[in-house]
Amino acid sequence: MRLRNGDAGQAFPIYITVVAGLLFLAFAYLAVGQAAASRNGAQTAADAAALAVAQDTRDQLAGQWAKDVLDPTKWQNAFDGLGQGLEPSCWRAYQLAQQNDAHVLGCGASGLLAYTVSVETNKPIGKSVVPITASKHSTAHARAVIEPLCTFKPLAADVGTDVLPRLTCKDRYWDLDPKHLIDLPEPQDLFDVHLAD
Repeated sequence: MRLRNGDAGQAFPIYITVVAGLLFLAFAYLAVGQAAASRNGAQTAADAAALAVAQDTRDQLAGQWAKDVLDPTKWQNAFDGLGQGLEPSCWRAYQLAQQNDAHVLGCGASGLLAYTVSVETNKPIGKSVVPITASKHSTAHARAVIEPLCTFKPLAADVGTDVLPRLTCKDRYWDLDPKHLIDLPEPQDLFDVHLAD
């Protein structure tokens, strides 16, 4: 039986089409991977920046509490985020974003004990089969919260100045002696800093 002359080459265009389609899918998956990696980088930078801002404020509030340790009537101000003379902390966001190859688009307080930071990556996503990715930068934002960990009972009005309230924190307590102020709690004992959902 004889084959006709054109039958043997009819499958070749189908193979070419299938291979071209598979190559296009591979490049499309690569573009998705590039975008995901860039987005993850932006989110890492935003998280680090927001945490750094909140930690700087936490350290300042802890310093305020330590400065006012002999006046328990002022303790709650520090735990409520109402410390006086606090310096702006957003400079830490710029520092951390830069370390993560990004820059800050916005930084600000979102409440007394919370900060929100938005960043954009310095490098674009990269060239791919999707033309816009060559000039598109990933953005992300994060919110960090400062959570007070300590409580205390205010002293009665008739108690003298030689007594301080017991400071009860998450894992331990401090019975502070006004005449021997040693072993004061650290900032991380007084406040927790974490990312909010």
